[in-house]
Amino acid sequence: MLASVPSCALLGIDAFQVAVEVSIARGLPGYHVVGLPNTSVREGAVRIRAALEHVGRAMPAKKVTVNLAPADRKKIGAAFDLPIAAGILIADGAAAPSALDGLLVLGELGLDGAVRPIRGALSAALLARDAGMRGVLLPAASAAEAAVVEQLDVYGVSHLSEVIAALLGERELPRVTPRSPTARPAPPTPGDMSEVRGQELARAALEIAVAGAHNLLLVGPPGMGKTMLARRIPSILPPMTGPEVLETTQIYSAAGLAQGALVHTRPYRAPHHSISTAALLGGGSVPRPGELSLAHNGVLFLDELPEFRREAIESLRQPLEERQVTVSRVHGTVTMPTSFLLVASANPCPCGWLGSRHRVCTCGPAALRRYRSRLSGPILDRMDLQIFVQKVELDDLRGNKSPESSKDIRERVLEARQRQRARLASHGCRTNAEMQTAAMRATCRLSAPAERALKRLDQARSGMTARTIDRLLRVARTITDLRGEDIIDADSVYEAAAYRAFDTGSAAHPALSAPSSPAAAKSP
Repeated sequence: MLASVPSCALLGIDAFQVAVEVSIARGLPGYHVVGLPNTSVREGAVRIRAALEHVGRAMPAKKVTVNLAPADRKKIGAAFDLPIAAGILIADGAAAPSALDGLLVLGELGLDGAVRPIRGALSAALLARDAGMRGVLLPAASAAEAAVVEQLDVYGVSHLSEVIAALLGERELPRVTPRSPTARPAPPTPGDMSEVRGQELARAALEIAVAGAHNLLLVGPPGMGKTMLARRIPSILPPMTGPEVLETTQIYSAAGLAQGALVHTRPYRAPHHSISTAALLGGGSVPRPGELSLAHNGVLFLDELPEFRREAIESLRQPLEERQVTVSRVHGTVTMPTSFLLVASANPCPCGWLGSRHRVCTCGPAALRRYRSRLSGPILDRMDLQIFVQKVELDDLRGNKSPESSKDIRERVLEARQRQRARLASHGCRTNAEMQTAAMRATCRLSAPAERALKRLDQARSGMTARTIDRLLRVARTITDLRGEDIIDADSVYEAAAYRAFDTGSAAHPALSAPSSPAAAKSP
């Protein structure tokens, strides 16, 4: 007999439908899987045989052939165990297929018949809904994240015996009722901005960067607080919206990191500088999400940016501009979202003390040239805010004055984000950093003094590119949003320019042209 059970496989973060066809025919006993299965799929024969025996069933002593259609796409993972086991029972005539009609089935089997969690449960549910199916049958541990998909029945099982009982008509499949799913465990408390003493310029830049999702580069000698500032960004991030929660959960589910729950906290990813380009962008024979996609709707922190591989740094160009990354492999091409806030830190030179007012740089000209060459002009041009972090004076460090807390900053950030969402809703973007040219022309109105200020800056900084001007205006728009105003004034333009003061001219020596305050940019 022949049985067909709908299932799916992952490609990137999306799922594509797979028909699990099982044929049982007379002949020498054997088990064969075709349709480009990988090793984990082929090894399923051992798991399925043991699971069936554990529940009092036996693998038919006949020729069992399993086809995973379409046959020209690679199938990876153990999630085909459950649909294959169900297909074997149906094809052998031991059960009726009616209980699985219209259901997409996924699940890994243990040797004792337990149904274990899988990757991509949310992607599978979205595929089933879009394909017009009535529901999905998933492991109970993975069903909660799929239950948020509307207009879809979700069934969760924890043991193969539950599926067999449903196929025999003894009882119905356990249904997962839509409810508020369990949130993924929150990361440890990141600390509070009130713990950061001094660094007023860096704190202001951090607030602007988070409010508008602008890329931020912190340059300065070691021990000045660059990493400390970056690690406190999660404490001022706004909460995620409903669509952002689903987007992020789908990525983490496909990567096997969702833990069967929704991701309610904005991601904060801080990979080590030894990371490979494939791990950063996403890769594998069948591409999976990399750090850029795992940081989607959150923050990607690259500490000691010049220490990363040159090819890894340069690979950021396209994702930062297009907010998505396309990965091509032999078995397919996938596009994954990469809309994140990039925060990077760097020393100004190999010894770290170039531009410091307290210690002398000991690097020679050749060492400086090699170090500067690690960060290309196009990468620096994509950093919206570039701040030089100087030493905090002892009086500020040990004083009793308490800096502003994360709670107060977060409230301003949230108000600015709400203004952006309302203004940009019709333009298909959510933050000022995502604005394209049409959205900028429609929403970034400059006052007459601001237009004159922009011309002065363009004349004074001959190295300003079209991208630089666009990014400057996006930052000025965010500064205006934080002030609760609609029209960009000259002060906002000058302040935005100050946060890129070592972007041009003496960019080779960023420390030497770093302004002491935003007001410094008013005299280009």
